[in-house]
Amino acid sequence: MRFLAVLGLVLVTACPGVKPISELLDDPARFDGQTVRIAGEVQESIGVLGVGIYQINDGTGTLTVVSKAGNGTPRVGAKVGVEGEFRSAFTLGSLTGVVLVEQQRRSQ
Repeated sequence: MRFLAVLGLVLVTACPGVKPISELLDDPARFDGQTVRIAGEVQESIGVLGVGIYQINDGTGTLTVVSKAGNGTPRVGAKVGVEGEFRSAFTLGSLTGVVLVEQQRRSQ
């Protein structure tokens, strides 16, 4: 787990404009509707017919990404950078419903 934290910090600092996922999760209303960039390792990935969802962990937190039609999803363990629209649905206590709607993705 320590390795993932170090890897996440390296990825976050190596890519210009990349937001730490923890910053997005700490204040989701501030980023709602904005285009943001994240980078990290794919933890979970589900795709069907070119559309899907996957989770990225950057060592500071995990965020769910909704892929664009036709892009599919990256494999678990892949290191990717994603730019997309951050959407905050709700915050209820310690539970926050947020996603990043993918606009573009690149492998790291």
